[in-house]
Amino acid sequence: MNPSIDRPAAAVTHGGNLHEAATRYGIPYGEWLDLSTGINPHGYPVPPVPADAWRRLPDDGDGFAACAARYYGAPDAAHVLPVAGSQAAIRALPALLPRAVVGIAPLTYSEYAPAFERAGHRVVPLDVQCDTLPDALTHAVVVNPNNPTAEHLGAAKLLEWHAQLRTRGGTLLVDEAFADTLPGGSLAGSTNWDGLIVLRSPGKFFGLAGVRAGFVLGAPSLLADLRRTLGAWTVSGPARHAVKAAFEDSAWQRAMRTRLEADGIRLVKLLRAHDFATRGTPLFAWSDDPRAAALHDALARRGIWTRLFQASGSVRFGLPASDAEWIRLEENLNDSMRNTL
Repeated sequence: MNPSIDRPAAAVTHGGNLHEAATRYGIPYGEWLDLSTGINPHGYPVPPVPADAWRRLPDDGDGFAACAARYYGAPDAAHVLPVAGSQAAIRALPALLPRAVVGIAPLTYSEYAPAFERAGHRVVPLDVQCDTLPDALTHAVVVNPNNPTAEHLGAAKLLEWHAQLRTRGGTLLVDEAFADTLPGGSLAGSTNWDGLIVLRSPGKFFGLAGVRAGFVLGAPSLLADLRRTLGAWTVSGPARHAVKAAFEDSAWQRAMRTRLEADGIRLVKLLRAHDFATRGTPLFAWSDDPRAAALHDALARRGIWTRLFQASGSVRFGLPASDAEWIRLEENLNDSMRNTL
């Protein structure tokens, strides 16, 4: 028996918990500026949903997986499985892998460790700076770019890790939820190899988190097992319509990457102007400055919600959506520094 799955599981928290913030700080829900997620605030303008998308069951013959394969650069549609958000895959995949030792970074997306522990694996810290993985590891999970630390590992290093794990009969799982702004570093095109799984999500870059759609890229045999586990109709008709339209709009994608690159740089510069040690992606910025937890609280008292990572005392900022929101953030950041920190 794995002792890690006998103890009560700690609750996993996420950004976007604005009702909790409103209750805790006594500020009405509608008065908050929510910067607690890394979701693009300039979401894709989804075209009207056809009536058939509401009336009919989702049909795997609609080309949805093939559209995703083209967008992500996967070998073909057989290597892509649409799922109800990558969260569904995170919960189900560990049970499909041989029970073993799994390396996961201490500060990364918080759903992975408990999911693997529930499935009977032993989770150990993964040092993402290493070149050769410890012999004890059979599987490894990498969020790339990492959420929340914004650390990005090159494709060559990850493929070398995959080669090491593959010789052990293991698996490298790479979560590329934030990789749309850095498409050149994706491993999607290598998912024809056994022992490599890539998770993708249109929720972050396209600002479509509410559709709850995601994709698992990997060997067809593994995807068949996952399909049997998750069952039919995992992604709704309206969600398929929205995501397919977004994937096919290359002009919007190019313009949005340019915009987000500029916004990400602006956010990092704003925090560094106050001497906060900061690392960023085009969708969020992260700081493990010793004052980070105090800054999170000071901004929350002013109606600005960021994501605090209690264990590390670090904080993550998402992007403001408008000039007015940028001004509000800057003014309250200045005020917090003068009067609190």
